[in-house]
Amino acid sequence: MNTHMLSQFHYPFPMLKNPYAVALQEITDNQWIDGEYRWLYQDAPDTRKKYKKTKTAHIASQWFPTASPERLKPLCRLMLWTLYNDDLYEEGTPEGIGYVHTRSVAVLTGEMSAVEAEIPLGDMLASLRQELLQFIPQESIVRFADMISRYFAGLKTELTYKKHKTFPTVAECIALREDSICLYPFLQLTEVETGIVLPPEIHQHPVIRRLQALACHLVTYFNEVQSVGKDEATDSIYYNIVKVIQHEYKISLEEACLEDLRLHNEDLKEFVMLQASLPDFGEWQDAVVNWVHYMGMVLSGWKNISTKLDRYNLMEFPNAAELRKRLNSVQ
Repeated sequence: MNTHMLSQFHYPFPMLKNPYAVALQEITDNQWIDGEYRWLYQDAPDTRKKYKKTKTAHIASQWFPTASPERLKPLCRLMLWTLYNDDLYEEGTPEGIGYVHTRSVAVLTGEMSAVEAEIPLGDMLASLRQELLQFIPQESIVRFADMISRYFAGLKTELTYKKHKTFPTVAECIALREDSICLYPFLQLTEVETGIVLPPEIHQHPVIRRLQALACHLVTYFNEVQSVGKDEATDSIYYNIVKVIQHEYKISLEEACLEDLRLHNEDLKEFVMLQASLPDFGEWQDAVVNWVHYMGMVLSGWKNISTKLDRYNLMEFPNAAELRKRLNSVQ
């Protein structure tokens, strides 16, 4: 059913892929997964293999198709961090995630060193900060860190529902997944790719904020259909929009997927409309038009790469027991 359903998600945006994907995937596999961060799954070679199969550098290469190798590298490191962090704390507690949340943001903003933070992925975030500072100013780092904070807030809410085994409403689920899908941070880093740092008033403009929210929704709606099997296997159904729709409306899984698709198409229609009628941003107009253009390529790129990932299609992800064991060992 998933393959048939996923084929019904369509995007009227171009789809490009960064030509340095293979080179950055080699760095991800050899220097990071089997190198700097090998300790995380030191005694679990099969788990390391699963992370390699997720091809995080290829995902980043679809989202940032025109970045130079030097600028693509921190984006690939961030992509691997999101995967590690998601899996590491999927078996965590709402209380525990608050500690990691605060210290992760502090490392990114430079308020705390990785040693002071004493969190498992602190070194990874410190390296990311240093790489990003080569290309964007501290002000952009702070905005990026704010979006990472939104992600953690969403993750904490998810863990609360999971802990109590209760479902949010559909509207509540869409709102929390907007944050926990962790797309907002990547959207800020288009500045790394283009080399153009937009002023705060553009980032705060209601139309730009709405376009980013819609992009997060669209990726989520697609992701929920794709990952419903994974979420059922890891007891994460309480914040999968498809499962929440099924629970709230008392309908079949297939009917819930169709409702998810309907919501997706409504938001896609609004995104396309807003993209075609952007306000006048004066001297920044071309840069804003280009940024929104890149947002569209993220959507088409995610569909293209994610449908080829074993993580979703062959259930190649660490199981709950593996994740729980790893979380307990690093705390």
